[in-house]
Amino acid sequence: MTTVPEAAWTKDARTVRLLSWFSLVWMVLEGALGLLAGGTAGSVSLIGWALSSAVEGLASIIVIWRFTGSRTLSESAEGRAQKAVAISFWLLAPYIGIQSIIDLATGHRAENSVLGMVLTAASLVIMPVLGVAKQRLGARLDSGATAGEGTQNLLCAATAAAVLIGLAGNALFGAWWLDPVIGLVIAAVAVKEGREAWKGEDCC
Repeated sequence: MTTVPEAAWTKDARTVRLLSWFSLVWMVLEGALGLLAGGTAGSVSLIGWALSSAVEGLASIIVIWRFTGSRTLSESAEGRAQKAVAISFWLLAPYIGIQSIIDLATGHRAENSVLGMVLTAASLVIMPVLGVAKQRLGARLDSGATAGEGTQNLLCAATAAAVLIGLAGNALFGAWWLDPVIGLVIAAVAVKEGREAWKGEDCC
């Protein structure tokens, strides 16, 4: 499965678990506050981004399960975990895509959200660090599930940047259409990444 010595493997697996636990705690906080901010502002992109936190939290749980106990060196556990991570990508797309289309068709205008901008800015700092670390560990452990979770973290950072641009554009220039358009982009990327994770390809 891998040429990494067992001691190094065990150390890397422990690091993966710790990073995934940290991610899980952050995602709970980010998701709860994001839903509050998105619901208050009526922002589909912010709500979609917050819901993606739940999906990423699920991916963290899957990876923690993957690297716990006898499953740590199990190829079959890796395969199941990788498929589960792929499904978690797909859980995100339907709601965001449909709601974005509705908002575009009806001309729905989201309200300003300072909390949303603060949350997305914080995610821009935290998520790339976690994502890159998990992708490197995933490569060393030959773990597509870990690399997939890292990709979700990077996707979270990218969508946070897009949502932040949308929120700022709406607040500063009244560009209400940015919110649902960014929502559609989030949905499309989630479908693509899920497909690649299911096939066992490197996500990017």
